[in-house]
Amino acid sequence: MTGEEIAGPAAPKALRFVYFICVGFISTAAVNKYRELERKSLLKKQHEENLLSESSTNAEFVYVNGEFNL
Repeated sequence: MTGEEIAGPAAPKALRFVYFICVGFISTAAVNKYRELERKSLLKKQHEENLLSESSTNAEFVYVNGEFNL
């Protein structure tokens, strides 16, 4: 450490520290929001797949003259 670092003003160092902490909070919030959106997307896909599988087990499709009929 040089004498400048020891005797330098504390305000810029404290301000940089506060900025660093704020950036950490913002980054954490952004990552959590992204994870939440991804989780909701996966749940929605699974729900749609479950609905499709349930509807396909309840109905019988018959292929007649180039068309699928119930």
